[in-house]
Amino acid sequence: MQDLPTPEQSTPPRGLVHAYILDGLGGGRPVTREQLNALVLREGQSLWLHWDRGHPQTQAWLRAESGLSEFACDLLLEENTRPRSLSVPDDAMLLFLRGVNLNPGAEPEDMVSLRIFADEQRVISLRLRPLRATEELIADLLAGVGPKTASELLLSLAHYLTDKVESLVAELSEQVDEQEELIDSDAQAQPDHDRLLHMRRRAAGLRRFLAPQREIFAQLARNGRAWFVADDSDYWNELHNRLTRYLEELDLSRERVSLVLEVENRRMDVRMNRIMYRFGVITGVFLPMSFLTGLLGINVGGMPGSDSPYGFLVACLLMLVLGLGQWWLFRRLRWL
Repeated sequence: MQDLPTPEQSTPPRGLVHAYILDGLGGGRPVTREQLNALVLREGQSLWLHWDRGHPQTQAWLRAESGLSEFACDLLLEENTRPRSLSVPDDAMLLFLRGVNLNPGAEPEDMVSLRIFADEQRVISLRLRPLRATEELIADLLAGVGPKTASELLLSLAHYLTDKVESLVAELSEQVDEQEELIDSDAQAQPDHDRLLHMRRRAAGLRRFLAPQREIFAQLARNGRAWFVADDSDYWNELHNRLTRYLEELDLSRERVSLVLEVENRRMDVRMNRIMYRFGVITGVFLPMSFLTGLLGINVGGMPGSDSPYGFLVACLLMLVLGLGQWWLFRRLRWL
């Protein structure tokens, strides 16, 4: 039976994928699109709105009803972005992150962009393709163990995005291990070149977005906002350290793939040189014999042994002696 799509995987009819009010105790309750205009947050509460960036009503709400500046709206709706962090008025911030693309039929290294506006009581996030991180965050809120404030919500999103990177980096490392073990266990085994090249491209694609994302985490650890919780800097620093470790693993995986390809290319060169060497030796052995048979086969008068019944036998013995002499010479010169 075909699985039904989750709320995050389905297309929202009005652009709003999720809307939750954080109660300040780790829980959250959903709100509808119609409730947003009359919504009033009490002290200790925070609002999280998660929108489908490609929906026309999302763009209309963002520009007309969100209260964000035209500059912030333009950046949030920009077609192509890279991970970065910007400060906007009223001690708010814009955050552009990337998450692993775990959607069916997609390449994980084709990372999903997550655009976020955040201030003390509000987090507005936009995505174009579904993200597993938001589903896990919602599960925490419904279980009462989720983030309590807007700053903790940002940390939770970054944490779940980083978790998905960890599993992908581990999978990539295991694939490289398999190829290395294949070569080490069987000298005649040949690694899968297409798979190795795909792994190297995957590592390069992941590193392209994870390197600037690591710098964002370091920046938030150093320069937090006034509305950040006291120990937020420690958690951002831990995320920075985790991404640093994953980037080192990606660099190591790329180096290991390059070494596997280099070893295989060297083995192929040695094998080809050995084959060409053998062909050269065989050619060297038969070249004098070919010259002798060509010389004796010319159709002119006066050829020695042409009238003798033993001429063919003498010619064969002469080529045999010549071959044995070449074999002795090649052995003496250590060519064999």
